[in-house]
This record gives sequence, C-alpha cells and structure tokens, in this order.
Amino acid sequence: MKIVVQRVTNASVTVEDKIVGEIGSGLMLLVSFTQTDTEENIDYMVKKVLGLRIFDDENGVMNKNVLEINGSILSISQFTLYGDATKGNRPSYVKALNGASAVKLYDLFNEKLRKSINVETGVFGAEMKVSLLNDGPVTIILEK
Repeated sequence: MKIVVQRVTNASVTVEDKIVGEIGSGLMLLVSFTQTDTEENIDYMVKKVLGLRIFDDENGVMNKNVLEINGSILSISQFTLYGDATKGNRPSYVKALNGASAVKLYDLFNEKLRKSINVETGVFGAEMKVSLLNDGPVTIILEK
C-alpha cells in the first residue's frame, strides 16, 4: 500500500464537471494498493495518516496531526502510484492491484478513517480532476 500525503489548505475532486468531494484544511491522499496488501496494512496506514504530525503548533513547529487541527481528508484512488518506468518510457502497472480487489481495500481504508475524521472521496476508477492548494508545501510518501 502506498499513499502520497499532502497537507492542504483546500482540495477538491471533480468527475464529469461535477465536484464530488471537497475539503478545507487537512490532508489530500493519493492511495494505491498492490497484490500483497491486507487489512493489516490498512490498519497501519490509517493510524499513520491520522497520527502524522505535519501541522504547525502555536510555535510554528510541525507538531500537530490532522485530528488536532479539526481537519478533513480527501482520499483519491490512484493505481498509477505503482507504475514502474524503469524499463522504457511507458510505465508498467503489473504491481498495482486489480480494480475489483483494490476497490474493496480502498473502501475499507476510507471506512476506517471515517471512524475518526470527515473523509471525502473521488469516484473509484473514474477519470478525475483533482485540485489542491498544497500548504507548505508538505508532501509525505508512506508505504507499507
């Protein structure tokens, strides 16, 4: 499982010219799965995402997590995170989990996040347009 985490001032996702998910301050996540991912990976990543101390405290030090700032999460499925372009210029996606299996893990991931925080999403498998204002910029890559 791989997640690109971006601290944002705001973010939104559009499908067919309609905004389907939108947040203010919080985290925008690009989420991808591979063949060996399990619910254990998801539990680890949920805990890690919610606990990441990448928001400023009263002294301007990145010491708060998304829960402490009353933020939200915009979660976007993105199988291309497992694209491999080491051979040639056209990436191979053989490491990415197939869509039918990945959607189940993606839904479970978001369901577990929603137990603690507001989560907006895109549409799994759809052509999406993602807009965000990266705050910092702060971008962290997590992999389990």
